[in-house]
This record gives sequence, C-alpha cells and structure tokens, in this order.
Amino acid sequence: MRTETIDALTAYARAHPDVMLLTADLGYSVLERFAEALPAQYCNVGVCEQAMTGVAAGLALSGHRVITYSIANFPTLRCLEQVRNDICYHNLPVTILAVGGGLAYGSQGYTHHGVEDLGIMAMLPNMAVASPADPTEAETLLPQLLERRRPAYLRLGRAGEQRLHPPGTPVPLGPALRLRTGHDIALLATGPILGRALAAADALAATGLSASVYSFPTILPLDTATIREAARTHPAILTLEEHSTQGGFGSRVAEALLLAGLAPRFAKYGITEALLGRIGTQDWLLDQLGSVEDHARALL
Repeated sequence: MRTETIDALTAYARAHPDVMLLTADLGYSVLERFAEALPAQYCNVGVCEQAMTGVAAGLALSGHRVITYSIANFPTLRCLEQVRNDICYHNLPVTILAVGGGLAYGSQGYTHHGVEDLGIMAMLPNMAVASPADPTEAETLLPQLLERRRPAYLRLGRAGEQRLHPPGTPVPLGPALRLRTGHDIALLATGPILGRALAAADALAATGLSASVYSFPTILPLDTATIREAARTHPAILTLEEHSTQGGFGSRVAEALLLAGLAPRFAKYGITEALLGRIGTQDWLLDQLGSVEDHARALL
C-alpha cells in the first residue's frame, strides 16, 4: 500500500510544485523514488518529529501543501502538541502520512503499535481522517485530501496489502463502500482489516448466514447515512478496526447509532488491553482477538 501511495504522491507532486514531502529519517526503499524525481520538493529533517511538524507548518504558511511521513505513532503522538497547535489550530494544508498503522510493526512491540492514532487525530479541529483498506483506496484518497488544503491524516498499512477493489474503483472522500450484500449482520470495517471482514462473510455464508460488508475508508467525515441504513436493514452490526476499541471507529459508529435513536445488536472487534505489551507478527496478534465470524455469530 505504501509503495502505491508514494507513486501516486510523486505523480501528483510532479504536476503541483507547491507540494512538499518531509520525512523524519524514515521511508528508506520507499521515498527514494520521490526524492530522486523531485529533489527540490523533498526534505529529510532527521529524527525529530516535533521539528518536522513545525517546519511543515511554516512551509504551509508560506504557500506550500506539505506531507509529513513516518511510522504511525511518531508523526502523531510524539508531536501531538505541534499537530494540534501549529497545524490544526491554523487550519493549514498539511497531510500526515503514517505508515504501519495498527499492528503492522507487531514484532517491534507496543512502542511501534499504532492503536490510538485514529481516535486522537479525529478529535482535532479541521482534520480529515482516512484509513484505507487497500492500495486502491489509498492512492485514490491521497489527492482528495491534498485538494482539501486543510489538515488531514492518512493512515496506511505497512506493505503487501492485497487489492480488495479493482484498480480505478471510485473512492470518494467520505462515503462508505459496500462490497457484499446480506441481511443477517452488517460488518463495518475501516483499514486493511476489511480483508478479515470479507473472509468472515464467506465463512458465515457457508453456514447459511448472510453478511453485508462495508468499507469505511474515511472516519472523519463519517458516513452516518450508511450507518443508519445498515442499522435499519440488519438486526446486528459488528465494527472492525485495527485500533483500540475505546474511542476509535467503533465508538464513532456507536455514537452515530445512539444519536439516530437506533439500537441494533452491536459489538466492536478491535484492539483491547489484553494485547498490551504482547509481541508477535501482525496476523498472530490479530488472531488473539478471536475470529471475526465467531464474534459475528455471538451477535446473532
């Protein structure tokens, strides 16, 4: 996913010389293609995310659209005050491009697990927050976020994510995408965990249960209309996210349901404190949460 996104960014920046890419000494083997093609639009500021964010704000105030790049926790939590005060408060055209969201860097431990970022970024003023499920969603959302000319957060996986949509699939900023249609349960997913939702729908179908599957590549703005529709047409809703279940996508869906006065059977599938401090591959860590289909059956 990150390679396709950087290719899309390189193409966009080639046509828009006001675009600048900053990195905090990360992205080797990925960012070189941008740096070699557009050296005047690229800068490695070193391992200092607070400074990188301040530099991004300064460039934005000088007429540039800026992308900052690092592993999920570092351009968000490490420099949260600078993101909040320097970028969001001034409503500047800075897009934070984070790689390795969720448990992508699972074997490196909790310091590299990006499991609170979506909730925190979604609370900041003027921010748009996108969590694409596959390269198609990522490379399509990136230029839309840049065109907003406002603060944005684009959270990627690490590498090797399967394409779940055909190339060229329209992915507008905001609306959810329905990939499967069923009537027993609606699976609402954000990010690459969408692949597990699709696999769960297949497993449920083999036992006579049908599941609708929705991808929410954008969680701010959130497609509350689709959430309401899913609640009215399914007796149960299960949200899926590679993020803390406290304050993330599932919490925002629950709030939307409550405000709409809707009360389907509801549960959240995501990261809990039971995984705190555990180390392993991304797939192994997610497996510790139990299967999506078992969580779905528990609602039915």
